Amino acid sequence: MQTVVCMKWGTAYSADYVNRLYRGVMGHVIRPTRFVVFTDDAAGLAPGIETRPLPHIALPQTGMRRGPWLKLGLWARELGGLSGDVLFLDLDVVVTGELDAFFDYEPGCLCLIRNWTQWNDGIGNSSVMRFRVGSASHLVDAFEKDAVALSYRYVNEQTYLTKESGLPTRFWPAEWCVSFKHGLVPRWPWNLVQTAPPPPPSCRIAVFTGHPRPHEAQKGEWPTRWYKKFYKTIRPVTWLDQYWS
Repeated sequence: MQTVVCMKWGTAYSADYVNRLYRGVMGHVIRPTRFVVFTDDAAGLAPGIETRPLPHIALPQTGMRRGPWLKLGLWARELGGLSGDVLFLDLDVVVTGELDAFFDYEPGCLCLIRNWTQWNDGIGNSSVMRFRVGSASHLVDAFEKDAVALSYRYVNEQTYLTKESGLPTRFWPAEWCVSFKHGLVPRWPWNLVQTAPPPPPSCRIAVFTGHPRPHEAQKGEWPTRWYKKFYKTIRPVTWLDQYWS
């Protein structure tokens, strides 16, 4: 049994995002697979999705640098009764190809995306990662002791993870996880008249970091400051009708 997990907290993403990810995952696996969401609100989730409370990590209410630091709770010693390897997916990814290979690649390693904007720094992007439950619980212990300082030292959760996990780390083949913004959106000024093409056949997951999110890209919207509109513009992304439904 393969296990895919995700997280949803607060109001940034609706239950619809979890449901669409669930359908995308289950439509692109061959082996038996369970889908688990860690959440503070299970309302509206589709049948078949397993729910667990958000994994515990003690974070201060104020003072920390903003970011998805709650994701570090995935590294707690106990994770909703799960064990073994799990594949974590952020909610703003779109599954476009077979996923079973993510469970077979580089066994025993922490596997992540090589971050597109920090390629030469060896920093991982945790939007798609496979790890063994409980394998780096020191990440939680250390962060709880000095969360404010560490949040500013490492800027974001994935940099802290990459630098401090102590685990053998490998990056997914670059063609498996394609960035929507960095790999598919046409360069300016062509983005003004051309639609972002569908991911290549070798792509298994299209990753939407920040804005536009999939529902925005589907409508041709890119929320941004007014003075960035001249280059942060896209036309409606029609291939999402097939893969994000």
